[in-house]
Amino acid sequence: MPLRIGYVREHFSSPLLQFSEDDQDKTFTLVECPSGTGQLISRLTKDEIDVAIALTDPLISGIANGSKAYKLVGRYVSTPLNWAVITGIDSKYNSIADLKDTTIGISRLGSGSQTMAYVMGLQQGWPAEDLKFKINNDIRGLIDSVNGGSSSAFMWEWFTTKPFADAKECRFIGSVPTPWPSWLIAAQPKTDAEELKAFLSKLSTYVASFDSAESRASRNVEFIKSKFGYPEEDIQAWMKTVGYPSDCLAIESKVINDTLSVLEKAGVVKSPEGGFKIDDFVNSGVAKLL
Repeated sequence: MPLRIGYVREHFSSPLLQFSEDDQDKTFTLVECPSGTGQLISRLTKDEIDVAIALTDPLISGIANGSKAYKLVGRYVSTPLNWAVITGIDSKYNSIADLKDTTIGISRLGSGSQTMAYVMGLQQGWPAEDLKFKINNDIRGLIDSVNGGSSSAFMWEWFTTKPFADAKECRFIGSVPTPWPSWLIAAQPKTDAEELKAFLSKLSTYVASFDSAESRASRNVEFIKSKFGYPEEDIQAWMKTVGYPSDCLAIESKVINDTLSVLEKAGVVKSPEGGFKIDDFVNSGVAKLL
């Protein structure tokens, strides 16, 4: 039975989409999760997918907060994610500082949009317990909420949201880059290790091809234009900021430890007595821990 791979249909997923087009559902099928990492984690928990390609911070915080539904098996993007801070087109908010003591829109509890709101709060010196949230499910619900006034702002990846800002549906008032590499890969512990290794090894070849200078110069731009309709200048700007790993099967323990350190300071996780253990986070039967 083919692996069920949960993903978010964004430009970051381009190497995965190229792999899928060649595989033709022989070894895996794609399961789109438009609400983001919170939805991916939910589907892993409900056994609706075997693997999730998702954001680093919610995956790590989910395990730190007790989830046994998945473990980390690989990495996908090695550079930070630039989170735009977005408000309504006619709202009164003009800077991140203006958002203090307001209600922030998020897609789901435990999502990247929530964990990064805590990181933003940490940077601003806001107590974690003072943050208030409104769940709005997806980017459409988030935009409607900031324009309707039920939330002050929300956070989403910059280039994914830029077409909505260009269309004057919302407004950028700042950005918060992640202090960690942005995408990891998780899988249910019961998923066959050899199947996972084969999938991740082959994915590594597509990632390497996408990340090559030759592909960056031509093929990538045309692929993203055809799949997502982004303007060429936005694609070129994004390409300058993104990097992919040479081996999707390798995970750096420093990434996990550094992410946990920031998330603990932000009030997202609490270290147990004796500290966190890396073995609780990584499926060592699949991934190589660096």
